[in-house]
Amino acid sequence: MVRTHRIDWTVTVVMVVFGGIVMGLPEQKGVDVGEKNSSQAETPVLKELTIRIVQDNYRCSDAVETAWGFAAYVTGPEQRILFDTGSNGALLLRNMARLDIAPDAVDTIILSHVHADHTGGLIAFLKQHADVDLYCLASFPVRFKDVARRYGVRLLEVEQPREVCRNVFTTGSMGRKIHEQAMVLRTEIGLVVVTGCAHPGLVEMIERVKALHEQDIALAMGGFHLGWAKPAEIERVMQALDRLGVRYVAPTHCSGDRARELFGKRFGSRYIELGVGKVVTLADLKRVD
Repeated sequence: MVRTHRIDWTVTVVMVVFGGIVMGLPEQKGVDVGEKNSSQAETPVLKELTIRIVQDNYRCSDAVETAWGFAAYVTGPEQRILFDTGSNGALLLRNMARLDIAPDAVDTIILSHVHADHTGGLIAFLKQHADVDLYCLASFPVRFKDVARRYGVRLLEVEQPREVCRNVFTTGSMGRKIHEQAMVLRTEIGLVVVTGCAHPGLVEMIERVKALHEQDIALAMGGFHLGWAKPAEIERVMQALDRLGVRYVAPTHCSGDRARELFGKRFGSRYIELGVGKVVTLADLKRVD
């Protein structure tokens, strides 16, 4: 396992690569989760799901490069999704190529939050392929959104929980100082929750998912924001995830070495080690009695 050096990112990010002409706001797509909950029981759930980590500061394959940041490519739903775009566009595109993922294989981009280690690869990606739906929080800077529209994306601003496509949802905006959304995937063995950094608190985000969807959580994965947490805080989070019935955990990115080690010890066979190049499927998430 190889990790890169940590980089501190400020809450307010000015992306100097942005520039251009402001285009009109496209028609908004997606449906508020509250409008869909009554019909979820009749909607077929995902029987196949594959999540490939395309940028991370931990490594699971020598074929790809590490850098501080996070991005994951999701297939199985009716739309193919890139969740976050990492910190470096050139590296993102190189890793995608090495993992045999073409930019035009992406239908939708979901950005968890505005920090540059999760949005820094966006413009380089859009220069290759901009025919996508882009879900970002309404609280993103106006300039960020204007420039994204300049490249021709269909930009959808998120405030409340909403459906992205069948069996794919976001939590809506959470947090006070740093606003963030998580992605939720509804599968035949339970919900899969993907976080960028979990700045609002991992437990709080999982609690919202449970309240919105009232289903078991098969997997919580992504950045858990525990890199600077003391063992007692990490223990509190692990106990809460057990209480909430989370079956599998896969901390990475900003989760920290100590947290990854403690999660591994506590969850045992229910711990999945993540890093760039890692592929997670439903076959990895067997039911736990």
